[in-house]
Amino acid sequence: MKLNDFKHFYPYLVGIVLFITLSLAFFYPVLQGKRLVQGDITRFQGMAKEIVDFREQTGEEPLWTNNMFSGMPAYMTSVKFHNNLMTYVDRYLGLGLPHPADYVFIYFLGFFILLLVLRVNPWLSIIGAMAFAFSSYFFIILEAGHNTKAAAIGYMAPVLAGIILTYRGRYLAGAALTAFFLALELRANHLQITYYLLLIVIFFGIFELADAIRNKGLTKFLKATGVLLLAAFLAVGTHITSLWITADHSRFTTRGPSELTLDEVNKTSGLDRDYITDWSYGVAESFTLLIPDFAGGASSSSLGENSKVYDVLVENNIPPQQAKQYVRQLPISVYWGPQPFTSGPVYVGAIIIFFFVLALFVVKGKYKWWLLAVTILSLFLAWGKNFMVFTDFFLDYIPGYNKFRAVSMTMVIAELSIPLLAMIGLAKIFQDGTGKENLKKYLKYSLYILGGLLLLFIVFPGLFYGSNIESDAYYRSQLIRVGFPETLANAIMSALEGDRLRILRMDALRSLIFILLSFGAIWLWNAGRLKMVYTLLLIGFFIFIDMWFVNRRYLSNDNFVRKSKLEQPFIPTVADNEILKDKDPNFRVLNLTVSTFNDAATSYFHKSIGGYHGAKLGRYQELIEYQISPEIRKLTTNLSGQPTPESVNRTLAGLPVLNMLNTKYIIINPQSAPLENPFALGNAWFVRDYRMVGNADEELTSLAAIDPAETALVDQRFASFLEKFAIQPDSVAQISFLEYAPNHLKYATRTNSDQLAVFSEIYYPNGWTAYIDGEPADHFRVNYVLRAMIIPAGEHSVEFIFRPEIYYRGEIISLISSIVLIILVLGALFTGFRKTKQEA
Repeated sequence: MKLNDFKHFYPYLVGIVLFITLSLAFFYPVLQGKRLVQGDITRFQGMAKEIVDFREQTGEEPLWTNNMFSGMPAYMTSVKFHNNLMTYVDRYLGLGLPHPADYVFIYFLGFFILLLVLRVNPWLSIIGAMAFAFSSYFFIILEAGHNTKAAAIGYMAPVLAGIILTYRGRYLAGAALTAFFLALELRANHLQITYYLLLIVIFFGIFELADAIRNKGLTKFLKATGVLLLAAFLAVGTHITSLWITADHSRFTTRGPSELTLDEVNKTSGLDRDYITDWSYGVAESFTLLIPDFAGGASSSSLGENSKVYDVLVENNIPPQQAKQYVRQLPISVYWGPQPFTSGPVYVGAIIIFFFVLALFVVKGKYKWWLLAVTILSLFLAWGKNFMVFTDFFLDYIPGYNKFRAVSMTMVIAELSIPLLAMIGLAKIFQDGTGKENLKKYLKYSLYILGGLLLLFIVFPGLFYGSNIESDAYYRSQLIRVGFPETLANAIMSALEGDRLRILRMDALRSLIFILLSFGAIWLWNAGRLKMVYTLLLIGFFIFIDMWFVNRRYLSNDNFVRKSKLEQPFIPTVADNEILKDKDPNFRVLNLTVSTFNDAATSYFHKSIGGYHGAKLGRYQELIEYQISPEIRKLTTNLSGQPTPESVNRTLAGLPVLNMLNTKYIIINPQSAPLENPFALGNAWFVRDYRMVGNADEELTSLAAIDPAETALVDQRFASFLEKFAIQPDSVAQISFLEYAPNHLKYATRTNSDQLAVFSEIYYPNGWTAYIDGEPADHFRVNYVLRAMIIPAGEHSVEFIFRPEIYYRGEIISLISSIVLIILVLGALFTGFRKTKQEA
């Protein structure tokens, strides 16, 4: 091959240009200066506001924020890892395309690389990359704002490419490719997706090992494995800071083990079982891989004038114009699957499912069994609570699995394995050949299987239909609540079932048509009536049309707005503005007008009792469940009646946990002044007594029975800090708050005798250091979540500084690893270029 042979490079250039074009075409509003509205990104702006502001003002990383859940590390919210040089590589790999087109381009590019490594024809690889990239879930997560998840998904395929290349004996190239893309995968910082990638790799390793033993290639296998372990070690080194602090921090989050013995049946060594399996894909719902709206589509999908619900409204004397409006706003959902709600289905494409089934007949050997195995694993795990025997095994015995929630996310494995095997099958057909008669037979088998199944759904759409009884009961009650008579509400729900079945039938017919078209194209090619180039063009066109329009159902131009609208994600309310007038730099706010513990807006303006985060501190979550939520219910019960100032004050005085958390303001109406709590205990105070408790259960449940202004609860594990200490009454003892930064707090104290001070700050064992007059001092935990320390007599300066050493050590390792990795990649490129030149 000549280095200037343009014909060789032509398909690759066409592929890159096509990937760019399709990425921009789908998101063409970005070329008009618009931006995609992403719910999770908006919430991120609320969560990270204090962190971002501090970083911009000081140039430092605070590594802690007090604006949500009363205080927590910023590790999993917003931290810059400046020494990970792969951050800069990641920016350029997306070619500077506007967001989110850059992520879709990575989807394309990564799968294209994997298919090329598998020696699939470049033109067919382009089609395969398009099939993978346009999987519906990959666009749904972009609409939701799951950017880190999207990036991690995009890098899964090229990591596999590097591993496969290494096991083929291309050690240097394979190691460089693996290390490079694994570093980017880790840099994406979505460990759940990376964990699923690890499962795929483990299964690949098992089949590769079996093949090596069978073909007496164990030495080569072990050598490749050793090379890959070194590559992985190097990739991990580039992102070691994040991995290190995440591993350290996870022990203290909801993903770590709990000390409580309450509700032990539901607990694992990580998250609770019900929390992990909340979003479990339905067994029947899995047909969405083949039929996009098999389960109704997105929860937010609305009906139109061609619906049975519309007909029922008109039949019940509701004017047509009003019925048009009603049918789009009714508190009902066409989605009938078992998940609490969904933004859309996991649809890999009817055509791709057809080729996947065809590949099961055509492809032989380890790749088929590997990809089939991980596809089945993906489905079994995604079923979650609908296949609890299998789920419990993984939760109890597979390391790390119980650290992640939303088991439906395991479907990303199938979204990679299904199109991959489908393309390997097509490559076998077009490149290697399977024999005309054999191919005719396999095509028929595949059509009979899928065509027969789809015909069954078209004729009997209710065959697997089973509405979510709880959800439908809720919708019925909501219809009655908004004023519909019970008989009409029942009629609407019956009509809704008919609409759901109609949607299923129409999408089943749609899938059947696309399968017949693809079947026809390959049948004609096999019969010699259609050239391969036209066959590939037709297949690519059919896949494009199928996937493009399904994705448009869940992400359309309506999801884009002018950039200026996103610059101010939250508008302060009257209540917010009143609170912002308070010049006290450190107090907390309870917002009762939102979902308190699923809210980022309050954190954007204030230090919130609540917040929005998937990995809050485990102790704080337990405090929410057992103490804060009951206190909130007690408060709202009083406020929803006919409260008087006296009754409100009695209620506020009886909220020990909210008071010890220094809840100074309570928002009960966003358009009026907040309720000021005179019983908030402030930033710090001296207690007159302390009480030792034997375990976490006792400490947590006893909080409701104490006055935290007078008494502190101390776990017996911290007894040594109070050895030989006795509190002496001191009527003039004072402690005052001086300066605030998220990672640096200053106080001044004046006492006549040694005193026990309680600080309304969340205790975190790794990173916070206390100082008295500049000298390190001991502090410990009280009241389940707060900090305390003994203050000696006299006048003193007290400080808390958050400086976790693992962050700074990790950054040194990250820089060294990044440099070595870049040298490795450049070395591999140079070696490959020199070899190509010599061959030329």
